[in-house]
Amino acid sequence: MVNLTRIYTRTGDDGSTALGDFTRTRKTDARLAAYADTNEANAAIGVAIAAGQLRDDVREVLLRVQNDLFDVGADLATPVRPAYDHEPLRVQAEWVDELEADCDHFNGRLESLRSFILPGGTAASAYLHLACTIVRRAERATWGAIERYDVTPAPAPAPGGINPLTATYLNRLSDLLFILARVANVDDGGDVLWRPGGGRAAAPVKRTRTIAADDPLTDDDAPRDQVN
Repeated sequence: MVNLTRIYTRTGDDGSTALGDFTRTRKTDARLAAYADTNEANAAIGVAIAAGQLRDDVREVLLRVQNDLFDVGADLATPVRPAYDHEPLRVQAEWVDELEADCDHFNGRLESLRSFILPGGTAASAYLHLACTIVRRAERATWGAIERYDVTPAPAPAPGGINPLTATYLNRLSDLLFILARVANVDDGGDVLWRPGGGRAAAPVKRTRTIAADDPLTDDDAPRDQVN
């Protein structure tokens, strides 16, 4: 049971913080970067939900994901040990299966993509695209932590390992958020499509630089690749 009676403790004023097993590490630790990015992703999903405009089934999935992300962060904050006095909560393969089922369910209702898409459309869709990019960053940070600490259990005082399913979960979640961002635009004009070059005419082979009559930079001393 969580019982928070005060928020500030001053114990981190030396640049250290406690992990889930009460061992202490520096705030620059790769594991902290991973679960901090996971926390940021959770906040972004919360903004998407608060913006409204989401179908009830999408909102229900996102609320479950928010709870899962808190658990992912707790997993990342707790080193993998050979044994525990109290078994910690860990991300399970079944959670990844749920995300894949959600991806299949919602993607099956969408038209096939024939172009890359831009973040936009409804506010909810844009926020979900933002959450997707943050989750991808969290996954990269998690792999960075895995490269630093490995996945092998290690007894204290060794740092301990990382549960690799945290990275797998984040990977599938980024896919789901991309799909749900598309779903959020279905009833409001659909996807915002990327147009290569933004619809501009083909760029000239050589770049040109317009030089004013009183510009001290003359044709003679201008870079050769900027003057016709």
